[in-house]
Amino acid sequence: MRFMHLADLHLGKVVNEFSMEDDQAYILEELLGMARDVDAVLIAGDVYDKCIPPEWAVRLLDGFLTRLAGMGKTVLMVSGNHDSDDRLQFGSGLFAARGVHIAGRYEGELKRVTLADEAGPVDVYLLPFVKASAVRDRHPDAEITDYSTAVRAVIEHADIDPARRSVMVAHQFVTGEQPPSLSGSETIREETVGTLERVSCHEFDAFDYVALGHIHGPQAVGRETCRYAGSPLKYSRSEVWNAKSVPIITFGAAKGDVTVELRPLAPRRDLRVIRGPLEELLNAGKAEASEDYFFAELTDADRAPNAMDRLRARYPNMMGLEYVNRHRQSPAQRQTGGRPAQSFEDIIRGFFRVVAKRELSDEEMKELTAAAREGGVIE
Repeated sequence: MRFMHLADLHLGKVVNEFSMEDDQAYILEELLGMARDVDAVLIAGDVYDKCIPPEWAVRLLDGFLTRLAGMGKTVLMVSGNHDSDDRLQFGSGLFAARGVHIAGRYEGELKRVTLADEAGPVDVYLLPFVKASAVRDRHPDAEITDYSTAVRAVIEHADIDPARRSVMVAHQFVTGEQPPSLSGSETIREETVGTLERVSCHEFDAFDYVALGHIHGPQAVGRETCRYAGSPLKYSRSEVWNAKSVPIITFGAAKGDVTVELRPLAPRRDLRVIRGPLEELLNAGKAEASEDYFFAELTDADRAPNAMDRLRARYPNMMGLEYVNRHRQSPAQRQTGGRPAQSFEDIIRGFFRVVAKRELSDEEMKELTAAAREGGVIE
């Protein structure tokens, strides 16, 4: 039996004011071509980018699932932290009759779908994104102290036959001995990267393959058969060096006989960083692929007027620019006689006090800082 492992589609995504609609439609077509070679498609959460997705994102998902079902492919999908569990769950009872199985929310029981090939059954378990508090509400007698023990409680309350071949589809921050490499476009709080929301990969030792979502860079965690598929497109400047791929998982007849093949993806537009003086970048040879998405790192000692407008005349999909000459003083420092300017946090908090008449919460500050860093406003 063969599975295609997808995650973090983030349908509806907008990156630096550029809608990803055409790019996502293009990559979904590529994924449909790959799906011809598999029996089932695993989608490990963050299907949408926002809990209330734009209409075009809903249309993309509708078309994608409809065509997969029309090809006779089984779809097994869970919600991620970006999804609305209730909205993703809508219609799941009807969809199951067409082979599209959705677990949008955890309701006290781990959803299981059993597939079969000539060697027998393969159990696929669907674990949507859950918080420890939600699991504690469902299992008040379980000893739940963090996310890892919450997932353990979910698995312990499931009817799992350890002798049968099995797959887990989950959207959590799963780590091995070392935390996974972040790509920059995930929504992961600092305390998550610490300890509170980590889930040990060993909680999933009972499963032959663990299809994870949440981290945008494709990578294995703890073992080759426990892995993040990664997002199919680059959604952040920090992802420019990521090689996007799709894991194709083949189950042999014996328990534990699992192989992983990574098939590369070719997006409609790549996301790239170019570096150098402004005039040099403007005069780059015509061989430069101008339809890609770009971030520019300008090495000029002084800021050039209308730099973004000039760059976009040469590179229509220029997403942002940054001056990277660290030896010069910024305009703000020159205006203050060389004294350090206010920090980004001080400026934003002050703005909210004056305009919104309230204090900015720590969570809001983290989200704004992450957005500013992704957009190249701060380092």
